[in-house]
Amino acid sequence: MRVLWALVPLTAILASTGAGAKPATYGEADFARVPKLDAHVHANRDAPDFLRIARKDGFELLSINVDYPDFPPLPKQAEIAYKMHAADPKRFHFATTFSMDGFGTPAWTGQAQRLVDDGFAHGAVAVKVWKNIGMIAKDAAGKRVFLDDPRFDPIMAHIQARGVPLIAHQGEPKNCWLPLDQMTTENDRSYFTEHPEYYMFKHPEEPSYEALMAARDRFVARHPKLAFDGAHMASLEWSVDELAKFLDRYPNAVVDLAARMSQVQVQSNADHAKVRAFFVEYQDRLMYGTDLTDSPPDPNARAQNPLTTGNFAKEADDMWRSDWRYLATSLSQPVAAIKADAKGLALPRAVIDKIYYSNARRFFKLKG
Repeated sequence: MRVLWALVPLTAILASTGAGAKPATYGEADFARVPKLDAHVHANRDAPDFLRIARKDGFELLSINVDYPDFPPLPKQAEIAYKMHAADPKRFHFATTFSMDGFGTPAWTGQAQRLVDDGFAHGAVAVKVWKNIGMIAKDAAGKRVFLDDPRFDPIMAHIQARGVPLIAHQGEPKNCWLPLDQMTTENDRSYFTEHPEYYMFKHPEEPSYEALMAARDRFVARHPKLAFDGAHMASLEWSVDELAKFLDRYPNAVVDLAARMSQVQVQSNADHAKVRAFFVEYQDRLMYGTDLTDSPPDPNARAQNPLTTGNFAKEADDMWRSDWRYLATSLSQPVAAIKADAKGLALPRAVIDKIYYSNARRFFKLKG
């Protein structure tokens, strides 16, 4: 990771380049007018709210279907995605997926290919694999399945041949394997306290964080021509240095920032210049995302990012504006997840335009 940008004074970057020239950075007032794309959301409800607030705030959406038991069944997710994409194809994009049911049986590969092909036929721009691979899923013989399993090779070759990227959520935040007093964010601390069944520190019999990351890395190395999106900062959210190494090692990989902004803010509070330099250096490899999830109300849902007010549109708007303030401006704001204020990175306009829009448009080969 090069850090040359860290040597440039922030005041110089913020200064205007001349009389009448645009400022080097955006302000809060620019939020709604700048084209943006949230490259990691979940639209699990057949309702207009998500697209309505996206239009108001200047966002396109990439909704990701996922083999997750707390979401609607995969056919229902597909039905919603197809309908919303057909209604607004220039603003609503989606990723399809396949089920792990029956993995290891002779029929599984054909079944998975048919599912992703149906998604492609309806306009899917990517395929998603979830953390159940490595943490939950077992094959027909009862053996735990990891992403680098060669039995995935045929479906991955099929996806690659279609020229479609893979979005992979592997593992959890590293906090999941740490004692509570060593966790870096309050949201992780409270979630894993309330959901001990998902708290890997309490389950040493389960795969380690390092083992899951190693399997993911072996997979990316095994498929160097497959465009790879490491969801949630490739689960390297705890260290921009480690994430830089990952991006340097695998030129076919990009990452999204979904649901990991507070971990970035912990690091920028410790070394603002280093984190800012990372975003500038890797401006072509980062995509904005939130993990915003619009699901039918379910009091029994175990999702990690449930609504807190019941007003989805307001929570989406609040999150999007908070992230914009952090990434695009130099302003500080209180962040409950880290029990501190976080000063904005004030990334240059050109960097914001890539992270928020053009990188995702290019990576997912979006048209229009």
